[in-house]
Amino acid sequence: MNEIIQLLQNHRSIRKFTDQAVTVEQLKDILVSAQAASTSSNMQAYSVIHVSDSELKSQLAAFAGNQNYVSECPVFLVWCADLQRYSQASHQHADTPISGNAENFIIATVDAALAAQNAAIAAESLGLGVVYIGGLRNKPAEVSQLLGLPQLVYPIFGMCIGVPDQEPLQRPRLPLEAVYHENRYTDNEEAVRQYDETIRDYMNVRTGGKVDTTWSKEMAGKALRPREHMKAFLNSQGFGEV
Repeated sequence: MNEIIQLLQNHRSIRKFTDQAVTVEQLKDILVSAQAASTSSNMQAYSVIHVSDSELKSQLAAFAGNQNYVSECPVFLVWCADLQRYSQASHQHADTPISGNAENFIIATVDAALAAQNAAIAAESLGLGVVYIGGLRNKPAEVSQLLGLPQLVYPIFGMCIGVPDQEPLQRPRLPLEAVYHENRYTDNEEAVRQYDETIRDYMNVRTGGKVDTTWSKEMAGKALRPREHMKAFLNSQGFGEV
């Protein structure tokens, strides 16, 4: 196993950081690495906002469900799908509408996710820890107003970065046979049943026996919290009927 594969397979979310700062050089390396990610047709349809103001970070922590590590982490980045720049460039030559296009919405979302994952890997290669903050989508309109996001831009998630001050257990993933298919899709309910028991054991160890749950039970709970407000918000930001 080479060092890169070992790094990738050792990933875990870090929610507690030391007071040690992330250097300017480290942050630049992380962001330039993000820019090196694959992008559809070279659109580079994303933006990233470094939120360094402590008051803004506190407000974002509240919007994300009072996740204190958002305000406490040394570096907090907000990753955005961004069609605004693409629209500006395109309209220099034609009046083709950019909004209301599901393909462009997908491209911008995927571009941002690919760039962010490059950033996460770069940060971990520097000995730093990261955690994604999807909770920003709890209040996307408020986040957008706070950060001055224009039309055709929406916040996908945040990312905390810093020197780890914890060594959490690595959360087990689904068995490979549950997600890998050859030639055609095949259901594998047995793999999910096995994973339920794996997660039950993991949560028992992680919480000292205080939590008894399974993956399927957690997914059922998540299905009750679908963030249905996102569709109306995306429409209001100019992404059309997505």
